[in-house]
Amino acid sequence: MEGGAYGAGKAGGAFDPQTFVRQPHTALRLVSWVFSIVVFGCIVNEGYTNHQDEKEEHCIFNHNHNACNYGITVGVLAFLSCLLYLALDVYFPQISSVKDRKKAVLSDIGVSGLWAFLWFVGFCFLANQWQVSKHEDNPLNEGADAARAAITFSFFSIFTWVGQAFLAYQRYRLGADSALFSQDYTDPSQDSGMPYAPYTNEDDATDAVGTYQQPPPADAFGTAAQGYQTQSY
Repeated sequence: MEGGAYGAGKAGGAFDPQTFVRQPHTALRLVSWVFSIVVFGCIVNEGYTNHQDEKEEHCIFNHNHNACNYGITVGVLAFLSCLLYLALDVYFPQISSVKDRKKAVLSDIGVSGLWAFLWFVGFCFLANQWQVSKHEDNPLNEGADAARAAITFSFFSIFTWVGQAFLAYQRYRLGADSALFSQDYTDPSQDSGMPYAPYTNEDDATDAVGTYQQPPPADAFGTAAQGYQTQSY
C-alpha cells in the first residue's frame, strides 16, 4: 500500500465501515468473539447439574470445577480481548507514528498466539474431562449438548486465533519490508544515522582557490619541479 504502514494508509483518512468489516483480521475477530460467547455461555447456563437430594451443583465435566472455571475464564477473557482489538483496529488507521503501529501489530501477534495456546489447552482439558465423566454422576445426561458445544467451539477457536496471529504477522512483514514511507509520515524521533555535511561558503571557497595554488610535490632531492614558478601574493 503506497504511503501506508503495517496494512493501513496514512493517518487522517475517513473511516469506512464496509472496508473495515471486509478486512480478514476483522472477520476473524468477530468469529472468535462469537465462539467465546458460545463457550462460556454454554458452561454458565448448562454446565452445572445437581441431584434432587443435593443442593450443591457439580460441573458436568467429571464434577471437576476446575474444568468449568477454566472454560468460563478463557471464554470471558477472549471475549474482552476481541472487543479490545476490534476497537484498536478501528483506531489503527489514525495512528500517525510508525513506531506505535509496529507495537500494536506486535502485540496482536503475541496476544493471538497466546489465546490460540490457551484454547488448545482448554479443548484438551474439557474433552478429557468429558470423556472420563461417569454416567451415574449424570444419569439424565443433562447439559450434554452444552458440553459438546463448549468442546467443539473451543476447538474451532484455536484456528481462528492462529489465523489472527498469522494475519498480524503478515501486516508486520508488510510494514517492515515497505520502503514507501514519505518523510512527513515517518516517525520524526527515528534518526537516519547519516551525518550532516559541513557548511561551506561558496564565495570564500572561490576566493581561496583564486589566491592560492598548491605547489607541486618535490622530487627525491627536495628540489622543486622544473618549470614551476611561485605565484606572488
